[in-house]
Amino acid sequence: MTYCIGLRLKDGLVMLSDTRTNAGLDNIATFSKMYVFEQPGDRMISLMTSGNLGVSQAVLSLLNDGVEDPATGDLQTLYSVPSMFRAAQLVSEAVRRVFAMHGELMQAQGVTYDIGVMLGGQIRDRAMRLYQIYSAGNFIEATEDTPFFQLGEHKYGKPILDRAVTYDIPLIEAVKLALISMDSTLRSNLSVGLPLDLLVYRRDALRSGIRRRITEDDAYFRHLREFWSGALREACQRLPSPDWVRE
Repeated sequence: MTYCIGLRLKDGLVMLSDTRTNAGLDNIATFSKMYVFEQPGDRMISLMTSGNLGVSQAVLSLLNDGVEDPATGDLQTLYSVPSMFRAAQLVSEAVRRVFAMHGELMQAQGVTYDIGVMLGGQIRDRAMRLYQIYSAGNFIEATEDTPFFQLGEHKYGKPILDRAVTYDIPLIEAVKLALISMDSTLRSNLSVGLPLDLLVYRRDALRSGIRRRITEDDAYFRHLREFWSGALREACQRLPSPDWVRE
């Protein structure tokens, strides 16, 4: 399983993913689910994946090799697309092509063709955007009203995002909320695990700002986990008791 979070905010992007993959309780491995396509000064594009690892890797390989532009016949990559919208179209085309190559055979073996992709970034002279792309190749875009997306095991980490994320919160607050959301998921689902990959991008920078691998030994993340747990316990204790309960 997977948990990935992407936030498109007024000041920039925050993207966070775990690295655990598993094919059963005794077959657990670590694979990065975040990929960065960056030409400083021209573009910064980050992509996160969930679902079947073989499908995800096939889509990434196709994107790296290039996907044929139906209008010109030229190969396009995420380094050559002119806009983020075209980048989302390119990823969608790669998802559909991998399905055309492997989908029928996978279904014959009882394996679901399963992939989710989150794509965020900015190209020079273009708007910063965040998309979520589905297995069918269709996609949606984050808006000011809905400024975050999730992939994978989202139910444990969603409540904190629903309560606290708004389009205009500062990036540092968004990083804290993303890490709290991830910690809630780590505590409740063993199929999501450390280390984590974090990317923070400031609007119009055209280069990634923070790229960090967060491990079990990361002092800040360990402090955040302990502080948040203690704050929840303290808040619960400080809540007034209902007047219809007698001790």
